[in-house]
Order: sequence, then structure tokens, then C-alpha cells
Amino acid sequence: MKNFQVSLYPKKTSPNMKKLVLLLILAFLSNLSFANFIETKWRIVPHSKWKVSSFVGETWFSKPEDIIGKYQEFFKGWAEGVFYSCNYAGQSMTYNSYSPNEFLGNKEFSLFGETHVELNQHKVYVHRITCNGKNGNDRKVLYPFVTQENSRKAYYLFEGAIFTLE
Repeated sequence: MKNFQVSLYPKKTSPNMKKLVLLLILAFLSNLSFANFIETKWRIVPHSKWKVSSFVGETWFSKPEDIIGKYQEFFKGWAEGVFYSCNYAGQSMTYNSYSPNEFLGNKEFSLFGETHVELNQHKVYVHRITCNGKNGNDRKVLYPFVTQENSRKAYYLFEGAIFTLE
């Protein structure tokens, strides 16, 4: 019986193949850099500061006058504002992207269509921002925080209202 050996990698890899693999890796990584980051893409200043400018829908328990005109800020692991705060206590951010039609067709975001929030034709990013907190009692989540490519607005669904931030 002869020895049989299976290898996932060829014994010799041509220089062209190495270049192709490198190009594929770079193409994949460059695609990641076009995400709509809330900390950097929205303002020229080193961190982002969003002002709550208006709302549509119903506020159930909050008073709009306590929210409109206030700010929400993000900077690296720190955040402070009318909706959410995290003082370098394990903040993380993630997002999902949608086409405008996918976003409006998602039951979770149906209020955006019902209240006729104006979206452009570019990608919609739904951010989930979490803060682990210093202990288990002060964990927080800001979701959904919605942004779009080629827009200087963000939206936050809070209670039965969608607040616009600029």
C-alpha cells in the first residue's frame, strides 16, 4: 500500500498566485473601511457631537422639550448625552447595513415608514452601541441609532418617536 498525503496548499505557489491572494485580502479589508462610523464621518472635529433637532411620532413618557436642543456625543470609548452615556466603561459599537427598501421593509423599523422619515437612496446603517459599565448594574444599550451615507442626519427611535439628530 502506498502512502497517500493530502495537502490544502500546493508545494510551490507561483508569484502570480501570491499577488492574487494579496489583492483579494486587500480588497476585502478596503471594503471594511467604507462603513459609516458615527465617531469620525459626521464632523470635522475630533469627535462627533449631535444636536437633537426634531422628532416625529409619539413620546410616551418623555417630554420633547427635555430632549430637543440637547446633544449626544461619542468619542472612542466615551459617550455623553441626552439618550446615552458611557465613561470609558467598555463601550462597543456594531452595525448592520441595509438598502433603504430593505430597511423600510423590516418590521423592526416600520415606524420610519409610517412617520415618513426622509431617507436618501444610499445605504442605511443601524448602529448598536453598548456600554458594559463599571459593574453589572450600569450596562446600557443605544439601539437603533440610524445613519445614512451622504447624510448629515441621524435618527434614534425612542419610545414611540423618532428623534432627528444633526
